[in-house]
Amino acid sequence: MRIRSVTTLALAIALAPMAYASEARFTFVGKASEDNSPVYEEHHAVTGECRDGRWRPATHTVDYRKPGASDAFATKTLDYKHSALRPEMDFRQPDFDETIEITQADNDSLDIRWQTPAGESETFRTEFDDAVVIDAGFDNLVRRHWDSVTADKSVDFRFLAPTRGKHYAFVMEPASTDKTEAKHTVSIRPSGMVLRFLVDPITLGYDETGALTDYIGLSNIRKSEDGNYTVHIRYEVSERPDCELTP
Repeated sequence: MRIRSVTTLALAIALAPMAYASEARFTFVGKASEDNSPVYEEHHAVTGECRDGRWRPATHTVDYRKPGASDAFATKTLDYKHSALRPEMDFRQPDFDETIEITQADNDSLDIRWQTPAGESETFRTEFDDAVVIDAGFDNLVRRHWDSVTADKSVDFRFLAPTRGKHYAFVMEPASTDKTEAKHTVSIRPSGMVLRFLVDPITLGYDETGALTDYIGLSNIRKSEDGNYTVHIRYEVSERPDCELTP
């Protein structure tokens, strides 16, 4: 009886993680238009787990395709192993010979490598803290502060501009627009006076579950060597994890 009790206990301990964590996928497609003309599609595949009934992302891949095409003209991979707000990133747009790589060098600094369309190579070492957000980490920022989003409250954070090797003060705040039918709408804009004149706000729409429905603003996809697309991206979920997206 004693041996059986020990064996039962060991088995219970071994199986315990399975009771609260399971692998899951979150896939969605975004269709981007500029001036009401389709320009590209984003095909997102996020792997992660449902832990204690809540979604936790692990890796994220994006294929950028021309409308109707099956091959990608640009790709992005994100790894959330350090933080859901600060993923490591590898972005590539071969048409312009451009790559951006962001890795966490240590507990408080980032390494950034940018291969520019002009053929030059830029490298930066940038310090960070818990307020810093990288790329698609903004999506997880919104969900992490879902109580504030649904209560129309603002949230301060810092957003990384990888091609400058710096992060800047931003604010996420309630917004209203007739361009979406989203249940909840927020804008992300610089909070510094100078950048507010140079950088237009980004508008985000979310449904009642915390899934992104709309993105309106400057894209990360290059339109020419001199600039990127300004788009309205409308998202549709293909596969949803069997747990809550929001905390």
